[in-house]
This record gives sequence, C-alpha cells and structure tokens, in this order.
Amino acid sequence: MNKKALTETDIRTKFITPAIVGMDGTKWDVMTQVREEVYFTKGRVIVRGKTVKRGEAKKADYLLDYKPNLPLAVVEAKDNNHSVGAGMPQSLEYAEILDIPFAYSSNGDAFLEHDRTATSGTVTREIPLDQFPTPEELWARYCKAKGIKAEQFSIIVQDYYDDGSGKAPRYYQIIAINRTVDAIARGENRILLVMATGTGKTYTAFQIIWRLWKSGAKKRILFLVDRNILADQTKTNDFKPFGTAMTKITNRTVDKSFEIYLCLYQAVTGTEEDDNIYKQFSKDFFDLIIVDECHRGSAADDARWRQVLEYFSSATQIGLTATPKETKEVSNIEYFGEPVYTYSLKQGISDGFLAPYKVVRIGIDKDLDGWRPEDGQTDKYGQIIEDREYNDRDFDRNLILEKRTTLVATKVTEFLKATNRFAKTIIFCENIDHAERMRQAMVNANPDLAAANNKYVMRITGDNDEGKAQLDNFIDPESTYPVIACTSQLMSTGVDAQTCHLIVLDKRIGSMTEFKQIIGRGTRINEDYNKLYFTIMDFKRATALFADPDFDGDPVQIYEPKEGETVVPPDEPPVDGGSIVREDPPPYGDDQPGPFGDDEPGGATPTKYYVDNVEVRVATERVQYLDENGKLITESLKDYSRKTVRKEFATLDAFLTVWHDAEKKQAILEELATKGVFLDELAEQVGRDYDAFDLVCHVAFDAPPLTRKERADKVKKRNVFGKYGDQARAVLDALLQKYADSGITSVESLEILKVDPFTQHGTPIEIVQLFGGKPGYLKAIRELETALYQKAA
Repeated sequence: MNKKALTETDIRTKFITPAIVGMDGTKWDVMTQVREEVYFTKGRVIVRGKTVKRGEAKKADYLLDYKPNLPLAVVEAKDNNHSVGAGMPQSLEYAEILDIPFAYSSNGDAFLEHDRTATSGTVTREIPLDQFPTPEELWARYCKAKGIKAEQFSIIVQDYYDDGSGKAPRYYQIIAINRTVDAIARGENRILLVMATGTGKTYTAFQIIWRLWKSGAKKRILFLVDRNILADQTKTNDFKPFGTAMTKITNRTVDKSFEIYLCLYQAVTGTEEDDNIYKQFSKDFFDLIIVDECHRGSAADDARWRQVLEYFSSATQIGLTATPKETKEVSNIEYFGEPVYTYSLKQGISDGFLAPYKVVRIGIDKDLDGWRPEDGQTDKYGQIIEDREYNDRDFDRNLILEKRTTLVATKVTEFLKATNRFAKTIIFCENIDHAERMRQAMVNANPDLAAANNKYVMRITGDNDEGKAQLDNFIDPESTYPVIACTSQLMSTGVDAQTCHLIVLDKRIGSMTEFKQIIGRGTRINEDYNKLYFTIMDFKRATALFADPDFDGDPVQIYEPKEGETVVPPDEPPVDGGSIVREDPPPYGDDQPGPFGDDEPGGATPTKYYVDNVEVRVATERVQYLDENGKLITESLKDYSRKTVRKEFATLDAFLTVWHDAEKKQAILEELATKGVFLDELAEQVGRDYDAFDLVCHVAFDAPPLTRKERADKVKKRNVFGKYGDQARAVLDALLQKYADSGITSVESLEILKVDPFTQHGTPIEIVQLFGGKPGYLKAIRELETALYQKAA
C-alpha cells in the first residue's frame, strides 16, 4: 500500500482510528468515547446588505471523551504527505478553545502528543501508533496534574442529565459546567460564571445543579431570580426534570420538604424584619445557592440579595451574570472572586451562536442642540415652563416634546414598512409614562394593523397587568401578536425573545451593564424563523458605548441617515461618514433614572411639562459593517471585496488558474462568501447583467467586464459545439441561454434539466444519454465553461 497516495480520510480509517481504539478494540470505545469530525461552532453569521450567510464552522477530526461531556483529547489528522506534527498547531488551537488537556497530531505514521497540563519535564513527544494512551492513562495523568483526589472522583465524573432527545450542551456550556463542578469538588465556595445573554445560562445552571445533586455533593439547593417570569420559565423549561423534588416559593410561605427551591428574591425579603421569611430556614438549610443575573442585586452590600447570601453563608454560592458589575461601590468579583469561566458576547457572535447586529443611529435636532422655551412660554396644560436649557437628560422625563415622540414612532414605522411590519420589536423608553405615550404614537403611526388587532402594539411594563400577561406571547416565536412592545425596564433582562428583529433605544442608558443587557434581547438566533441578525435603532446616542473599552461585541453596521434619507441601512456604508464615531460614551451614574426608569422614590417629584407645539426633525442618521473576524470595516463594499479577493489571489492570473481548474465554479463563489465577499450585493452596485467571474475580475483586478449575454454570444459565434448532434447542440444552446439569464451556477446543476425548455428534449436521464452518458455530459459542461471564460474579459 502506498501511504502517500491515500487521502486524509483513508489515513484516518486505516491507521489513526485503529490505533486509538486498539487492535483488539480494548482502548477507546468507538461508540461512547470517540467522536469524529465534530463541529463545535456554528460559523459566524456574516451580514452584507440583504445577504446573510454563515462563515466556516470549526471542526475537530477527533474528540476523545473519558465519559460523555468530559473530553480528554483532541486529535488532528493529516494525509501522509505531511509530517507527523503538521496538525499540531490546529490541534492546540482547538484544545485551548475546548479546554482539553491533551492535543495530538498524526499523519498515519505515529502520533505527536502535547500535554497541556505539564509545567515541567516533557511537554511534547512522539508516540508510535500502537502506543496511543488509553482513557485510564490520560485520566490518571490529568487527575494527578490537577491534584484531584480519589474522594472527589464521584462528583467530577457524575453524568450530565440526558433526556434521550439528542440535545447536547455546547462546548462553552460544557467548560462552564465542568469548571464549576470541579471547583466545588475541590472545596471552593464562591464561584462566578460570566456568560453572554442568549448563551444558555439557565440550562448551564441546571446541569451544574443536576450533577451536584445526583452525586450527593449538594442536597438542598436554592435558585434565586429577580423576575417572576424567570422563575416560571425556569420551572417549566430547563428545570422540569427535577419534577416533584422542586418547588417555587410563593405567597411568602415556606415548605421545607423539597430539595430544589426556585425563588423570587422579593418573595423572601422585605423592608420589615417579619418580611424576611428566608429566616424561617435554618442558616445551614441550603448547601448550594445559585444567583441568576447576580449583577442586579447581590453585588451591592446593602442589597436584599446580599442579605440572603450572608444569612446562608455556609452554603456554596454561584453567581451567574452576563455583565459583572465592577464600580467603586459595587463589585461582583470582590464577593464571588474572579470568574471561573467567561464566554463573551464577542466570542458568541464569532462562533455563530449569537446574532450580530446593524445599528441605525438617528440624531434629533433638539437632542443634539438642546431647547430653551421662550419667555413665559406655557405647556399644553397652561403651566409656565421653567426658563432654562433642556437637553436629552430632560426629554421624556420632566419635559415631554410630543412631536419628538411622534417623530420616533414615524421613523420606527418607516423602518418596519421597508423591512417587515410583523418583525418583533422592543422600544425601550425612559419610564412608564413615556412607554404609554410611545404606544399611542405607534398605534397612530400604524392605524391599519392596530385596527386589525389591538395587540399589534402593547405597553409591557411592571405596572400593566394586561401587558405583562402578553409577555409570553411576545416571546413565543409562533405567536404573531404582540408585534411591538413598548417598555421601560421590565424587558431589559431575562426575556428570551428569540425572534426579536428590532430594538429601539429611546432612553438614556444607565451603565455598560444595562447596555449589554438590552443588546442581549436581540442576540438570540432562531434559524427556523429566519432570525440570524437584528437591528438597533438608536435615538439617544447610547451606541456610543460601542467605543467603550468595556464593550466586547461590535456591530456589523452603523448607519446615520441624513434628513430625507431612508432609515433602512444601505448595502454599503456611505462614503461621507461611514465610519464609527468614537465619541465619548454618555455619562452614566448619579444623574440616571431609578431601577424602573422613573425617579428614585423618596425625592421630590419634578414638574413635568407637556409641549405639543415645538417642531422637531432628524438632524443626522449613520452604517458600518463588520468583516468575518468581527473588525469594523470603514471602506466601501467594493474596496473590502477587492482587498479580500487579492488576499486569496495575488494576481489576476492566479485567480484565472484556480477558476479554470475548478470542477465547479460555485465552490469558489461559496468560499469567497465565507470571507464576506457577497457577489449578489456587488452586482447591485456594478450591474446585474455581469457574471460572478466578471464581477471578481473587474472589482479586484480592474479587468473590463463583459455581460453574460456578451459572453454567450461570443461562444455561439465560434461554433464551439459543432461536433455534437442536433439535439445535444440544442441542449447546449439552451444552457448558454440559461447562463445569459442567471449565471454559471444554474448551468452547473443537473437540476436545471428538470425545467423548461430542457423538458422538451426528454427526461434528465434521456438528455444525459444524448452525450453518451453522465461523464460525457459533464465533459460538455466543462467545454462550455472553458469557452465562456476563454479570455479574462
């Protein structure tokens, strides 16, 4: 056997897999411990204009598990024309991402091992094929390196919950769960997990609790949340397998006969000592407490959550958050310690698990320039307006410019009409009063749909029972209504709105924490409902926080339309003002509204002025793309495409060589698309009549383009197909016409033979037989392509 002639797949099948499982099959169990070609990311969602595609997903050749979800080794294979260690850089990259201790590379001759647990002695070594380590050997080495004692084994190897449906945790969830369980097995009692919104924190918490509960390490567990809907969602969804062992504390009553307790912290705490019903439990009743969204209360020393945590101080405590708070007064890290694992918004977008987003920035003149009343001017109710300069800190809080609200509603409606009027939309307002006025303005801007169903626009705020009752319907992807939710604070955290396509910011953002939480309402992906990205409309310059070093997930596009321009982002950034403005982030802190968007209780209520006769207008509107690496692109789509193509093909000749040699041209176009070169979008700018080949040659290498019709006519004039019979020539002429109409991709597909005018020549099988069979037909297609692309242009 000539090893050099074998493909990588052959090398794996004939040499690597047998070496891993052992010649007698006694090493790694191929059914439960060996996984091949494992995709562990989804591939970044790349957005260009109206085109959305996924980039390439990361794939490991082998993942070797000690037990399901306890990975020990990653193996990268190469064919035998490579060295033994040629796959090691990729293997190490994947081992680091996946938090796997041992990395291997092989070309079928031997293995190269890299021990990531080693801090001294031999780190990397070559191993003969027949000496690949067993699971027990690697597990023993791992435990020794990590100092894991025998009494901790039962906790660390406890099975995950498996419902038999095939649902498996994502790679970052496995890391978070395993690191947390390992830390608790080692005796750590304060643990912080940071995971971006939309990455499955509750499911992660469930698996942590399940493993600790089933292993007997923790017997009574309290899961604390700050919103009633979060407790209900948790009980009926992720925590459902706990069944009768679980209860939700309601009506301020305590039943000590359960093992898993779900609790709204407000239900067990209060301002009076008698209200603190958590004290009906003994201090050592719970041995595990998990605090969801721990940035919202437990970080502050005087927070009611903090009181609960300190009362049950002997319990192991885990904080979950997307946005840890770190200020002079408030610190999650001081209480819980450094995070055992962080999975950021930026990483989630890069992996393709979270949706990227475009930003439409709209600056209103009064927000940017301020407004001062005339001497003695009164509001609509006859109140004399205090004479001073009013700015965006005042608007919709103590000064209401009614035409401003109308303008915002008009711009939001304009965007929805240009895209999809039934796209789920959340409008964040300053306070409850502002949310109600916005609801009215949106109804007036959409009278037809509001008349058809009174739930088209709804106010969903903490004081509105009717609106809160519709929250589940807003979240449900299958429920059409409500479509537009006007809120102030209620929906800023924990609302799992998978199909939210538009987030409107018409409130000043109080902090980076709040900003990330609000952005998180749109970052969930739902491919079944075509939700792969979302749009933020920003009326309050909140997206200046993208420039803050604490923000970790840039937008795909930022767009500021000028007066009179459409609010829908164009397919490429405008030449004048296409780059992100690195203005200072808005100040946040003391001047901000209270936790529900209203003024803090206890202070004097300021006078509110309602002004209905002051004109407002749009002063600025702005777009920007992200490339496939998440970096902001400030050049035009043409310039970006030119640069990207030239990175792949240094010269026109290099591109022509690859193009002519390709079995299918579509493969080249798909590869370019993964790099963010979307030819449909380029065709909109250069011309719809040009072939993908001419678009690339023209944009990247300045070659003069020919239209598809011109190329087809040149082939016809040269009588290229004279050697074929009349019927075969008629088929080729029809293929040429299809090329002229829609491009090379349609010609390369055998499916084209099932449509007119090809059906006039027979079935696909009969047509192929006109060329002597499938090989002859494919050869004719190659000849056709060669004739079409005989000259670069």
